[in-house]
Amino acid sequence: MSLPVLICDDSALARKSIARSLPNDWDITISFAENGELGIEAIRQGKGDLVFLDLNMPVMDGYQVLEAICKEDLPALVIVISGDIQPEAHKKVREMGAIDFIQKPINQEVLTEILASYGIYKAGSHNLLEDAENQENISLRDALQEVSNIAMGKAGDLLARLLDVFVLLPIPNVNTLETSELHMALTSIASDDNVSAVCQGFISSGISGEAIIIFHDSSFADMAKLLKYHEALNDHIEIEVMNDISNILIGAFLNGLAQQLDIHFSQGQPNVLGQHCHVDDLIQDRQSHWQKTLAIEVNYRIENYNIKCDLLLLFTEDSIDTLTNKIGYLLN
Repeated sequence: MSLPVLICDDSALARKSIARSLPNDWDITISFAENGELGIEAIRQGKGDLVFLDLNMPVMDGYQVLEAICKEDLPALVIVISGDIQPEAHKKVREMGAIDFIQKPINQEVLTEILASYGIYKAGSHNLLEDAENQENISLRDALQEVSNIAMGKAGDLLARLLDVFVLLPIPNVNTLETSELHMALTSIASDDNVSAVCQGFISSGISGEAIIIFHDSSFADMAKLLKYHEALNDHIEIEVMNDISNILIGAFLNGLAQQLDIHFSQGQPNVLGQHCHVDDLIQDRQSHWQKTLAIEVNYRIENYNIKCDLLLLFTEDSIDTLTNKIGYLLN
């Protein structure tokens, strides 16, 4: 009898990549779920004796899925496949019952070795796809969101290791925005808070843009503490803190994108846009630069600390064609 395998991931690109990476001679039947709630229902129906589980998903995330499997005592072996590569994430999912953890983007050889090491993979007939989902068309937005998810995980992991914390990672938000929509997106980040911000330009062959990190003013005390600044907070210390965090997050995120798209980014010097003001005041002079943009938004939070910083990558309209071509190689 074929082994029921469930791939639970909100990204169509990730679902397709995982399905393609499974051994061709493995006697399995594959089903798909695009969030944890659908995943749990599939497991209840007997479609997930083995589950490949993402962590960052809407409706119900991977941690909640692991909780539900344990609570209901569902008969499922779980291997987490995630862009969140923090050591604490590895530890948490194993404590919650996952048998192993594989980082994205998935490596076929590593996956096969893990399956064989647990005695799960045994040669048999060709696998059967219960859904046609792996054949669906994948949009630029979906693909770029998955690429951003992996880049976000690399940046979060670097920040977590340097500060000895656990970074709470969201689902990245990817959209093509006009000027008015960009304004709304920025103001929604900090509608009531005073904020400070740093921007940094970046460029590659056919791709250019600007990264903006918005820091909520309430975050500075804890950020300075984690970075081991012992002096009393002042504007100069806060600028140093912003530059330190920005260099970590922007550099690691762009490097994560570059590795996946086989490109190289050059970065400009960070520039402070403003301190202790409303977000409208920070972006007033920037809006003329962005008549239309492809925007990636990531809201970083740190567990047990009052730290909130929001990363926006804004790509020029001229960059979209190049990005589309680069993403196309991942879809084939």
